[in-house]
Amino acid sequence: MSFTVAHLIADTLAACGVERVYGLPGDSLNGFTDALRRRPDIAWVHVRHEEAAAFAAAGEAALTGRLAVVAASCGPGNLHLVNGLFDAQRSRVPMLVIAAHIPSAEIGTGYFQETHPEELFRECSVYCELASTPEQFPQVLNIAVRTAVERQGVAVLVVPGDVLLARIAEPARIPPIRASESTARPSDREIASAAAALDAVDRVTILAGAGCAGAHDELVALAARLRAPIVHTLRGKDAVEADNPFDAGMTGLLGMPAGYHAMRRAEALLMVGSDFPYRDFYPEHATVIQIDDRGEQIGRRIAVDVPLVGTAKETLAALSASVAAKSDGSHLDAAIRAHAHDVHGLEHAAASGGSRRRIHPQFVARTIDELAADDAVLVPDVGTPVVWAARHLRMNGRRRLIGSFTHGSMANALPQAIGVQSAEPHRQVIALSGDGGLAMLLGELLTLRQSALPVNVVVFNNGALGFVELEMKASGFVNFGTDLDNPSFAAIAAAIGIHAERVDRPDLVRPAMRAAFAHEGPALVEVMTARQELSLPPHISFGQAEGFALYATRSVLSGRADELIDLARTNL
Repeated sequence: MSFTVAHLIADTLAACGVERVYGLPGDSLNGFTDALRRRPDIAWVHVRHEEAAAFAAAGEAALTGRLAVVAASCGPGNLHLVNGLFDAQRSRVPMLVIAAHIPSAEIGTGYFQETHPEELFRECSVYCELASTPEQFPQVLNIAVRTAVERQGVAVLVVPGDVLLARIAEPARIPPIRASESTARPSDREIASAAAALDAVDRVTILAGAGCAGAHDELVALAARLRAPIVHTLRGKDAVEADNPFDAGMTGLLGMPAGYHAMRRAEALLMVGSDFPYRDFYPEHATVIQIDDRGEQIGRRIAVDVPLVGTAKETLAALSASVAAKSDGSHLDAAIRAHAHDVHGLEHAAASGGSRRRIHPQFVARTIDELAADDAVLVPDVGTPVVWAARHLRMNGRRRLIGSFTHGSMANALPQAIGVQSAEPHRQVIALSGDGGLAMLLGELLTLRQSALPVNVVVFNNGALGFVELEMKASGFVNFGTDLDNPSFAAIAAAIGIHAERVDRPDLVRPAMRAAFAHEGPALVEVMTARQELSLPPHISFGQAEGFALYATRSVLSGRADELIDLARTNL
């Protein structure tokens, strides 16, 4: 058998430890899929939509930290990848994309399905090149894989179908490409400057993001010396929340008051591995010290007084050795008390399941938290499911929380769960899907069945684009265009051979979830949740309050006062 460019790709992936490729076949991709067919050590995960393939690969890479691979055919095929690629790129996970292209001789002629993917994908990648000749391919393949794993991002190889089939000399050896485990820390002078800034104030608050992964103990040790509450972002939740006596909760639109006030009252804010985007939540007059391993990230959200370029673990350890231990714990104590009050309020809100007419969604999320395994991977959809996940799912150091937290795309939960479950088939994976998100990529339920992936899908069915409605209310708009005339998702799942239950009473939620979580194959629980449940941010601006009042007035004048009555019944 002749050795082709496609075989080189497959052999290189195997040498790099890749165990599966996500995608859909197509004529321009045939050379590559045939090469995979001949390699039993690399699985082909056949999804129903290329966007799902990209999200699935992103989910696997987010869970494992290793290179994940997705492939799609020319033109419309690889264009469907773009949303998932943006998510992976913005989440900083390593991914290789094989984007098949039209025949080399036809590029530039307006040929059937012709696009220019090397231009289209450039914004959502760390490397994107057209491999136009077989002779060039070994080098660009090596560069693409190396760039993806070292820069933790998306590398795209655009390959005409005829180049995939081209014969090349088989290499004597294919070296494995793995990410290096390098560390970095600021200079002694910079550490001393940061320590002096922290020593000069009484009230320090730490804002911890996803960049704190692997630095939990160093973060807690520094907080102990500074008597500083630790506020975390959503992406930092599973790296920071567990075993943290200084946890003041989450801030931002999905957070709670304790985290918001702990930041606003700080005289010094220490940002660690965070790119938290919402400027209204930052303190107005605090000294700001920011730690990030990418210098270009520093100062993007707020003016920074002391920039520290380095990895979190090493930089935090150096700071701990340099700062003076503080004795005044009043700022910390106030934040911890406020956080305990927030948690009590959340528990109270989630304790009541609701009524026969409406099930509270926070009750559903808390039930998932109570029944999920200690090492479960929880994947919420963007929208209201991510609100309830942020507030009611507790991280313990073994659980993982994965989602589209930076790109913020609908429909991420089910396809990302496919990637997570494919990578770890014996681990419990739970997708918290919104009805809008599930409907958008509904065909991926077929992927669960076809690949026998035991993902548990919990559908929050409130018959609306709930988060969009909340945004409309806050801006003073009468809800419009957000109704969802849903079928029974449980009936659809059951019709394709998936264990499914539809729940419309609070007392049935727990039994249905127990049965689903105990089922050996894929399972779906559809819960009919309250449409008008409010998920308010910890800080309501005057404009938002004015918007709610305007929404109420406009709703009455539009003859929709029943919405206000239902809103009051649900939330009071």
